Amino acid sequence: MTPLRLMTYNIHKGIGGIDRRYQLQRIIDTVAHYNPDVVFLQEVDEGVPRSRQDRQVDSIGEALGMDHRAYQANVKLTHGHYGNAILSRFPLRQTWDVDLTIRMKKRRQALVAKAHVEVDGHDRVLLLSNVHLGLAGFERSIQLKRLMACPPVHNTRQDTPALIAGDFNDVWGSLGKRFLMPFGFRNASGKSRTFPALRPLRSLDSIYFRGGITLESTFVGHTALARQASDHLPLIADFKIHLD
Repeated sequence: MTPLRLMTYNIHKGIGGIDRRYQLQRIIDTVAHYNPDVVFLQEVDEGVPRSRQDRQVDSIGEALGMDHRAYQANVKLTHGHYGNAILSRFPLRQTWDVDLTIRMKKRRQALVAKAHVEVDGHDRVLLLSNVHLGLAGFERSIQLKRLMACPPVHNTRQDTPALIAGDFNDVWGSLGKRFLMPFGFRNASGKSRTFPALRPLRSLDSIYFRGGITLESTFVGHTALARQASDHLPLIADFKIHLD
């Protein structure tokens, strides 16, 4: 078996949730503290004046030595855009942009990728789906149905290790039971509170898993720096990937 640590983190464009200051180094240091193998990031800027025109996916990835990364521009601004990103210590061989946009609502996509992990001398595919769902309940329901129906998820065998994680905006904690568990996914994060970072009251961020992967533990990152770096706290889960 091969250990895998996943982190999902809404970084709020690197702008602190309390002081409203842009300090991307706080995000980098927070991620580095937990030393994940795969990171799902939401609200990642590229070419935006508020974040000094940084391409944040590369700034974070290079600082952490995570050479395998994918970025998805979702929301277009006057200058630049922001979206989702995946950073990985494992090769990302394929990526997909899955459209989750609902008419008259903010543009949303899921960033889906296949990573290749060595397990007991064998190459094992790991399906990764990074989401940032909408603010309305009906919107989130439609978005998860679309994700489950998209070819890279729908056509993947149920015994293939798969992770779906991100900012679900799931205030009531009902989405997984209704839309993911019927497809064999299990909740890795329970009611882990991640928002707001200073005094977390809501379980907006979640992790789900399926297939040849075993959950070891899950926790929320509560360091003093994490409470300052974003308006969300990072959510971390430790898994083991196996061959059967």
